[in-house]
Amino acid sequence: MDRGLSGWINGFIGVLIFSGSLPATRVAVTGFDPLFLTVARGTIAGLLALCLLMLFRQKRPSGRDIVALGVIALGVVVGFPLLTALALQHITSAQSIVYIGLLPLATAIFGVIRGGERPKPAFWLFAVLGAALVTGFALAQGNAGGVSLQGTMATFLGLSLGGWLMIGAIVACGYGYAEGAALSKRLGGWQVICWALVIALPVMAVGAAVLMPASARNIGAPAFAGLAYVSLFSMLIGFIFWYRGLSQGGTASVGQLQLLQPFFGLALAALLLGETVTPAMFAVTLGVILCVAAARKFAR
Repeated sequence: MDRGLSGWINGFIGVLIFSGSLPATRVAVTGFDPLFLTVARGTIAGLLALCLLMLFRQKRPSGRDIVALGVIALGVVVGFPLLTALALQHITSAQSIVYIGLLPLATAIFGVIRGGERPKPAFWLFAVLGAALVTGFALAQGNAGGVSLQGTMATFLGLSLGGWLMIGAIVACGYGYAEGAALSKRLGGWQVICWALVIALPVMAVGAAVLMPASARNIGAPAFAGLAYVSLFSMLIGFIFWYRGLSQGGTASVGQLQLLQPFFGLALAALLLGETVTPAMFAVTLGVILCVAAARKFAR
């Protein structure tokens, strides 16, 4: 299979998995403190990652790779999970989609800075257009759901704690994606996220032990299900496909697939929760798909 096509397939699978991350986090924080949720998911995923590395007898990374893995751990193991968990205590899922729509653009920018990629000018046009479509749709949905457009725009502009937290999460995640993609070319996709999780494991495990709730009696099953999803899928399995896709197909190019993530999340909500999917969703999704396809064409 063509390496570029393989990268897009792996990236697409990763995006599908990540699509459930924010809904699962929102459910999980109904029963768990955001800080405990962050260290708990990192601990669970880290233990699984350690088992995988030992099972397949992977060679330890070099000294220079350890530094990069530490940066990745700060971005995607600690930074993004913690900041989004905190943000979702202050803003709605609909409002958080505004910021997730900017993640592909952030990933592309860091791909240029960190990975030395040089997309054509037309790429940036379609990348910005795609981000604008996602953001506009999220603003419209928030307004239709009873959240004022003025209030949502205020959050988008960072005039609230939740907004600042989401901006920080996007920056941390975009850089972590770009750094991981560059390192995946040397270590391999699944090895990168596994080593990053293992490096963070000592701190995560101590934090989980210290912050563990005194009793699980008042924590509902949905919160535990959310913790299980973000630990296994969002923190480990999704990254195995995602970093492989970014490495094979290019960070800037494959990163544009993230524009579809909010719509996959809405589709999952319709399928699992019976929420309504409007014609506007299909129309905007089509526009985003066209932007992704055009961005891919001009990415190299």
